[in-house]
Amino acid sequence: MTSKPDRVVLIGVAGDSGCGKSTFLRRLTDLFGEDFVTVICLDDYHSLDRKQRKETGITALDPRANNFDLMYEQIKALKSGEIINKPIYNHETGMIDPPERVEPNHIVVIEGLHPLYDERVRNLLDFSVYLDISDEVKIAWKIQRDMSERGHTYEDVLAAINSRRPDFKAYIDPQKEFADVVIQVLPTQLIKDDKERKVLRVQMIQRDGVEGFEPAYLFDEGSTIDWIPCGRKLTCSYPGIKMHYGPDAYYGHSVSVLEVDGQFDKLEEVVYIEQHLSKTSVKYSGELTELLLHHREYPGSSNGTGLFQVLTGLKMRATYERLTTKEAKIAARV
Repeated sequence: MTSKPDRVVLIGVAGDSGCGKSTFLRRLTDLFGEDFVTVICLDDYHSLDRKQRKETGITALDPRANNFDLMYEQIKALKSGEIINKPIYNHETGMIDPPERVEPNHIVVIEGLHPLYDERVRNLLDFSVYLDISDEVKIAWKIQRDMSERGHTYEDVLAAINSRRPDFKAYIDPQKEFADVVIQVLPTQLIKDDKERKVLRVQMIQRDGVEGFEPAYLFDEGSTIDWIPCGRKLTCSYPGIKMHYGPDAYYGHSVSVLEVDGQFDKLEEVVYIEQHLSKTSVKYSGELTELLLHHREYPGSSNGTGLFQVLTGLKMRATYERLTTKEAKIAARV
């Protein structure tokens, strides 16, 4: 643990299981340093253990299986600089283990199924992101993983997805409305009738009008741009790369949308795209590409997922710096 923080900055990372939260969290700890960030998995606030959920038929996605009062009290205490004794949900046994002591840190990330569900918890957040994988991509990924690695049949995989769907639609998916940034992974539009889902179209939906958050844009802020960057400065194999930027509406809110459809062949060349993006919150030219290259082995690095996860991380860093500088100025005046 580094020195005691003057200001705890609280970040929420929401999304279904298997949507890339762990990769995004690795990118965040790479950016800030492991000692600087404490990650709290909200599974620890399950009020029903695995056996109880099975007996009652209540899934972990259902709010009734989670203790939001305790979650709110403890997250609020941490943000106020207090030490908490947080419960532990043991994923191996499915039981709730004795609590652990958690100290406040410069950045506390709460991640899981419900960081934006409870209004009280939501109002404590300084920045939030929702990782959204479309059904088509989610099914393709899960089928590839579960059939090849776990020996499941196609029917088993589909049944597992369908059994979760009602609760996902009711309790998890609607949280997108409250996120500052939504990273949406969709099927490509570059390949007709694509079934493999290896080439992806990824959108970074940035909410306008959030205090201190300046959405990144391509070429000209507020314009609508369609850009094919392939050519002399960007190597593109089939099916190529297409980018889009423009204003839009999302859940009734004004948003700025960045989109990349296709795969990057040479990550080093992403710097060419970076040069055409503005308000990326980098400290120096090429930093975004450098961070992407730093862990090229992470899933999604060769498509818009990695690019937008890094860009969102840079926005979180800018939020942290703005809030801590503001706090320091107030302290200096007092």
